[in-house]
Amino acid sequence: MRLATLADRAVLLTEDGAVDIADASSGRFGPDPMDVLTDWTEFQAWAESAELPAASPYRTADLDAPVPRPRQVFAVALNYRPHATEAGHVPPDVPLLFTKFPSCIVGPTAEVELPEGNVDWELEMVAVIGAPCHRVSASEGWATVAGLTVGQDLSERVLQLTGKPPQFSLGKSYPGFGPTGPALVTLDELPDRDNIAIECLLNGESVQAARTSEMIFSVPELVEFISGVCPLHPGDLIFTGTLAGVGNRRVPQRFLSHGDVLVSRIDGLGEMRQTFR
Repeated sequence: MRLATLADRAVLLTEDGAVDIADASSGRFGPDPMDVLTDWTEFQAWAESAELPAASPYRTADLDAPVPRPRQVFAVALNYRPHATEAGHVPPDVPLLFTKFPSCIVGPTAEVELPEGNVDWELEMVAVIGAPCHRVSASEGWATVAGLTVGQDLSERVLQLTGKPPQFSLGKSYPGFGPTGPALVTLDELPDRDNIAIECLLNGESVQAARTSEMIFSVPELVEFISGVCPLHPGDLIFTGTLAGVGNRRVPQRFLSHGDVLVSRIDGLGEMRQTFR
């Protein structure tokens, strides 16, 4: 299934449109997407057997972030070997973690205001936690994941690289710097959850392309590593790392500017589109 947010309400997306979850469940589940995630196991059981009413048409541009208010947002650095190489680093032996502050999370078609500096793109697959967990083994990692979505770890490189140690989290958390969507897609919708094509286009030009099977640390390994320290909660997001092709490693460097259109695609998960001003 595909869980999304439309007009601040949790909906299921079908081939025919959107179904309001609170209405379809006669109030068994509330309209808040975060409440649906909190009751994820019960919600899944209901959704698999429910006879849904007729769907209503919707515009993709009206969808909000499928997880609008995550408690925690984790992000992984250098999780694709080609990106580690282009950044001048040896591929890491353990996951390298930073955070994005939740106030940066927006929907899949947001217009993003550019701050001063050099704003860069970083397409990432995002895992959404669906079950409270702590100290989970990698063998159980997928069982804690409600689904996957598309994400951009937009980064202002000047602030990000200021200071020793640098300001990774702050430079990646301006308003609009965490676009996600268009929907949370459950794992049963994907032919191979460990091997998904992923591509980013800037003004129609492909600037990033890879498959998630190229990640150094898989989703279950990331869940094991993070949950070994932090208890994870339903709706927590894990940005799983970007691939090669970011702007600050190009020669010459290339950054986002007014009027640019950034399209982020992941097979089976959908497409996001950001414009910049």
